[in-house]
Amino acid sequence: METATIQTPTGAELHRKLAAVDPGAYGPEACDRHAAEIRQILQLKRERNAIVLAHNYQRPEIFEIADFIGDSLELARAARAAEAEVIVFCGVHFMAETAKILNPERMVLLPEMRAGCSLAESVTAEALAERKAELAKLYPDLAVVSYVNCTADVKALSDACCTSANAVRIVEAIDSEHVLFVPDRNLADYVQSKSRKQIISWDGNCYVHHQITPTEIERVRNSIPGIQVLAHPECRRDVLALADAVLSTSAMMRYARESAADKFLIVTECGLSDRLLMEVPNKRFFKACKLCHYMKMITLGGTLDALRNLRYEITLPDEVIAGARQALEKMLELGG
Repeated sequence: METATIQTPTGAELHRKLAAVDPGAYGPEACDRHAAEIRQILQLKRERNAIVLAHNYQRPEIFEIADFIGDSLELARAARAAEAEVIVFCGVHFMAETAKILNPERMVLLPEMRAGCSLAESVTAEALAERKAELAKLYPDLAVVSYVNCTADVKALSDACCTSANAVRIVEAIDSEHVLFVPDRNLADYVQSKSRKQIISWDGNCYVHHQITPTEIERVRNSIPGIQVLAHPECRRDVLALADAVLSTSAMMRYARESAADKFLIVTECGLSDRLLMEVPNKRFFKACKLCHYMKMITLGGTLDALRNLRYEITLPDEVIAGARQALEKMLELGG
């Protein structure tokens, strides 16, 4: 988890920093507008006793207002430790739900309620309950492990949650030889390759990662000798087979900083490449660029509006919070 030291930037400072990511999108005028919104957001954060949690896939300007930047596991830990009265989650809906589950007494805001997730939408609590009952007849020891990219009511039906960073560890640690893994079949396939347990996968995928193909990876590797390929385990098996390392987003950050290599192809949502370009300027980062349009729905303007008007607030039934919290706490217990 990255803890940010937040200072109010000028438009010129933003331009120098963000133009490295996309000079067309971050010209002087755009950066002046962003700087003005950042000043207002930082002021409202102080007035509201609020913090901003931001996922690695966010827009570069969002990183400028974030108190914590990280992957799903790191942000879950940050949410659990939060002491602010208001948590603004710059991510997608299931992530804001996770923050609310771990902080039921706090106000949790999502700047854009349309910021969903194709993977989370691939499983409902009703469908999971039906499948779980069917499989339990065949495998009495069945355990359900849900990737955090799912809704709160799906988490509430799970024995434990996991993230891409700890999925293998959670499955290995849980007291069952038969695991129903929902909802990502690609991540389930990766876990199965690392475990002797029987993994039964749900038929879901992240559209951003699933559409990346081996042809794209081979094209870049052939054109840039010596490039290191870092891939997210939500990618397809044939893509992972071409990677030098299969890592969560924050593990990619650490790998890129510490590796002796100076050229990397980042095979995940390209917001992470933007962050790497900003924070590791002495190395080169190339994109297998697939945008998550849900993540990019979060803007500075929307975040400012959320803080100004205290919207959109995440609310969940008490029984869903209780069940989902058990699964998340199990993840944090087993996942190290």
